[in-house]
Amino acid sequence: MSRRDDTHYVDEVLRLARKADGWTNPNPMVGAVIVKDGRIIARGFHRRVGFPHAEIEALRAVKGTPGGATLYVNLEPCAHFGRTAPCADAIIASGIRRVVCSARDPSPLVRGHGIAKLRRAGISVSVGVRSTEAQNLNEAFYTFHKKRRPFIALKFAASLDGKLATRSGDSKWITNKEARTFARNLRGQYQAVLVGINTVLRDDPHLGARTRGKRNPTRIILDSELRIPLDSKVLRDANVIIATTSRAQRRRRTALEKRGVPVLSFRGKKIPLPALLSELRKREVISILVEGGGEIIGSFLDEKMVDKMYAFYAPVLIGGRRAIGIGGHGVKEIGSACGFSAISIRRFGDNILVSGRSR
Repeated sequence: MSRRDDTHYVDEVLRLARKADGWTNPNPMVGAVIVKDGRIIARGFHRRVGFPHAEIEALRAVKGTPGGATLYVNLEPCAHFGRTAPCADAIIASGIRRVVCSARDPSPLVRGHGIAKLRRAGISVSVGVRSTEAQNLNEAFYTFHKKRRPFIALKFAASLDGKLATRSGDSKWITNKEARTFARNLRGQYQAVLVGINTVLRDDPHLGARTRGKRNPTRIILDSELRIPLDSKVLRDANVIIATTSRAQRRRRTALEKRGVPVLSFRGKKIPLPALLSELRKREVISILVEGGGEIIGSFLDEKMVDKMYAFYAPVLIGGRRAIGIGGHGVKEIGSACGFSAISIRRFGDNILVSGRSR
């Protein structure tokens, strides 16, 4: 089969994988197609965590026999027992003679073992077709395993002079309704959304996707003194994690824990972001959309823990020395600033979104 044919079928695999956007965490999005005698005889994709992997879905969809066929998949098939049985074993047993996968799995449980197992069984394996696209699709999964922390995306709405709110804290609404709807839909792509306590106290946000077909993310609140009101919208269910410090009152922590809300406590007066992300990694949180406020966003920039950025701009100038912008210590020199590449620009009426990946 030609390289052009391989690319065509992998494009179909990537399309299938995207259908589960937001639903597979902490697993990656994976699609699979099986091709025999020049035509697709089965398709499959990993629908959500705990469900069959894409390869198994495709094998189960075959009418007839897949013997002698080629399996296309965007990620290396697993070779270990996890939440499900090894896909490599099922592929070998099926009689498939060739596997084309876009990229190796970065997880230490897989990382080449699946490919090696298939080859030992006499199956031809090709790696690398649409590799960049496949890794971009699962950028959070790759970051989680390579950097050993969750993937961090910053999202903020600002005026043309970079203000997130006026000097009184008013920020409703800098951007228009179309831009806000798109921003809210972003939440469904991430496993968690994170804000500071000041955002909760000021806006009482919902922080859910609130869009049909989108999964609501886990809400992470940074609250060093546990000032969060128990009737806050973010505490409407137990799909929330509160990070605090030793400054918090024990009775407040007890009240939250009685409601089933996990509370992570750290020593000192401030919540240390590296320690927080390490704890969230243990809980298999692979991606976080950081929505603010300004000091929280600045803290992630100071720690150089940024992988992606969504910056929404409205055609207004707020002005004022005391107006709220991105906080933190900042950098001394422009050369040390957090730079971005793969920039894209999208319009929402007279608002624009600038997004990109951290260099």
